[in-house]
Amino acid sequence: MDAMTFDKTRLPSRHVTVGPQRAPHRSYLYAMGLSAQQIAQPLVGVASCWNEAAPCNISLMRQAQSVKRGVAAAAGTPREFCTITVTDGIAMGHQGMKASLVSREVIADSVELTMRGHCYDALVGLAGCDKSLPGMMMAMVRLNVPSVFIYGGSILPGTFKGKPVTVQDVFEAVGKHSVGQMSDEDLETLEQVACPSAGSCGAQFTANTMATVAEAIGLALPYSCGAPAPYEIRDTFCFTSGEKVMELLARNIRPRDIVTLKALENAATVVAASGGSTNAALHLPAIAHEAGIKFDLFDVAEIFKRTPYIADLKPGGKYVAKDIFPKGRS
Repeated sequence: MDAMTFDKTRLPSRHVTVGPQRAPHRSYLYAMGLSAQQIAQPLVGVASCWNEAAPCNISLMRQAQSVKRGVAAAAGTPREFCTITVTDGIAMGHQGMKASLVSREVIADSVELTMRGHCYDALVGLAGCDKSLPGMMMAMVRLNVPSVFIYGGSILPGTFKGKPVTVQDVFEAVGKHSVGQMSDEDLETLEQVACPSAGSCGAQFTANTMATVAEAIGLALPYSCGAPAPYEIRDTFCFTSGEKVMELLARNIRPRDIVTLKALENAATVVAASGGSTNAALHLPAIAHEAGIKFDLFDVAEIFKRTPYIADLKPGGKYVAKDIFPKGRS
């Protein structure tokens, strides 16, 4: 896509790149190795929740590089930055759990501040842990700049005594161990094999639930949220997301054009049908609030009541999140 397609005088980045008075601003961009052409192109924020707190986030920096290549291929200039996450799998059972829901607001606020402060024209956001998904989507709707959401992908199941296992089995094993139904040795072995890769918890917990929401609500590309974190096809989804955000920018399609009441209702239906986390009843209204849409806990509950449960997924069922991906593509 030719950069001339974009009228910089109408884009936020004009405030830091256009005109003689912005020479000091441009000098900072030159200091980071950008060319005059790159500075003249739209600036796209690539926001990642990468950190070393948990496997949910550990692959996000690598995936962000694919996003940046996609943005550059479509004549945009990507600018990568990171925000925090608090991971429920570690921040539970102690005082750290009080930080979890609050982190959603910090993520949304920090992405907003970075985007506004640096006048980026569009946003691609990558998230992995539970609260980081709605936090990133809240920021997109609040900013209302052309945006694409990317889920980092679910973890692969481990194997214990010939059977597939997830972190859910480890939690259950703690209970068994406490009443003498599991040995110290078995518990130690299980904890070492249950989480064998990067990615978010493999069951239909909050992360995978909100990933299905991202697709249902229209902020993520179709099928992009289903591929597990280690699958290299994720790079294709990330590259394409970078390209697509430039198309959204050219066509001036914004999150509030996509996140409508019907989209929110559809997302709640998907949550119920997949047996997803009831935490979605907290996060969907928060996303709706950013769009100025009345859609509260009671509206979500009504949709849950009338929607049949059709997916046999953990924690209540048999299958893990990665099992959905090949079915969704067939």
